[in-house]
Amino acid sequence: MSVQFGTGGWRAVIGDGFTKANVQLLTAALARKIKAEGAAQRGFLIGYDRRFLSQESAHWAAEVMAGAGVPCMVVEREAPTPLLMFAVKYYQLPYGMAVTASHNPALYNGVKVFVEGGRDAGELVTADIESHIAALEGQEIPVLPYEEGIRAGQIQAVDPMNTYIDSIIRSVNMDAIRSRGLKVVLDPMFGVSKTALSTILITARCDVDVIHERRDALFGGRLPAPNSKTLIGLQNFVLEHGCDIGIATDGDADRLGIIDDRGEFLHPNKILVLLYYYLLKYKGWRGAAVRNLATTHLLDAIAQRFGEQCHEVPVGFKHISAKMLETSAIIGGESSGGLTVRGHIQGKDGIYAASLLVEMISTTGRSLSELYGEITGQCGSFEMVERGYRFSLEEKARISRTLMEDRLLPDFGLEIGKVSYADGCKVYFQDGGWVVSRFSGTEPLLRVFCEMDTAQRAADIAGRMESFLALEGRNIE
Repeated sequence: MSVQFGTGGWRAVIGDGFTKANVQLLTAALARKIKAEGAAQRGFLIGYDRRFLSQESAHWAAEVMAGAGVPCMVVEREAPTPLLMFAVKYYQLPYGMAVTASHNPALYNGVKVFVEGGRDAGELVTADIESHIAALEGQEIPVLPYEEGIRAGQIQAVDPMNTYIDSIIRSVNMDAIRSRGLKVVLDPMFGVSKTALSTILITARCDVDVIHERRDALFGGRLPAPNSKTLIGLQNFVLEHGCDIGIATDGDADRLGIIDDRGEFLHPNKILVLLYYYLLKYKGWRGAAVRNLATTHLLDAIAQRFGEQCHEVPVGFKHISAKMLETSAIIGGESSGGLTVRGHIQGKDGIYAASLLVEMISTTGRSLSELYGEITGQCGSFEMVERGYRFSLEEKARISRTLMEDRLLPDFGLEIGKVSYADGCKVYFQDGGWVVSRFSGTEPLLRVFCEMDTAQRAADIAGRMESFLALEGRNIE
């Protein structure tokens, strides 16, 4: 099939899988699904980020929707994915889509699909879309040219940015932030978060600087994913200018990266842990947490300390959103940098998460490192290593057969409590540590995550899995 969904929507190399024909095919399948559900007249929302061909692709999609008789709104500006999810909810639409490949390399583009309430489309929805794609392949797809669609009222340009920003301002303790006079530097990574984040923080009287703010479809030659390697420029700016915090977002602003006041990169696991602890202890909230299987179990320890639960789900934010709805959890997130908090949108939002972190250091009057030390002092030490490996088709088949069919494991030198094959292979050790090996749903990589009480032990266990799978010396992370 020409279009298939992974854990974060559909993504493909521009000019290879990501083509005008495939964008139109995916949109036509969505239109067919919407009409079959009797929801055509409720409308549809389309938005796009700064990637090459994103705006053009959004227009191609709008032309297909208009040609199918489904009225659509187009957010006619480069827009963060969380803004588009918010807009689907705000306009009470049954579906929406963002043209983005999120944090993938610049040669990729793609589409994320949202369902009513502004959530990521789940597997049942994407499977249904794929069935419509299969039925439509090879057929001519009717379109209504963009300008004609505008004149006919089938396509409407909208801009919900101010409404989105106001919703975050109402959710955050702006008075606490105003009282601190913080110096903040933002790094949109040539993406789309600048307008929203700088507006919120300047409104809160922060002194705001911005780096890497222009549009660059090549993202400065780097991966638009906030990690310790890609945020060296932000780290240097924080140290040179004495900033209280450095905030980075990925290409479509649904993921977050933080440099603290000491110039140290704050792993997304720590961000998630800090916010859950802050919501429970300092804001007095009550409720569970949700994490995917490759995210720190320190969340579980915090939940247990406060008499709450932490639920584990497969990788893919759609699983986190669904579990949060089911359990009324107050926070959900993943080790790759995406998180959401109850009461906002039901999807990842790096802009809202960043605003809440600034509130946290303002309200508590403590640095991020001090707060994290308080948490580990109460709940123990949790250290994670992450590795990524490229593979050939033959190697993928071999690894999959070894882990998932034959279910063989290396000698870890530790007692195994249980093994789960719900999403890759996850081994839980009796002493509380764990290691997981799984194929990425967004990139051609095998990922290995391991968490133990020390970084050395985590590296040792990950190394044993690496050797067992004959991948020595090929870690790219």
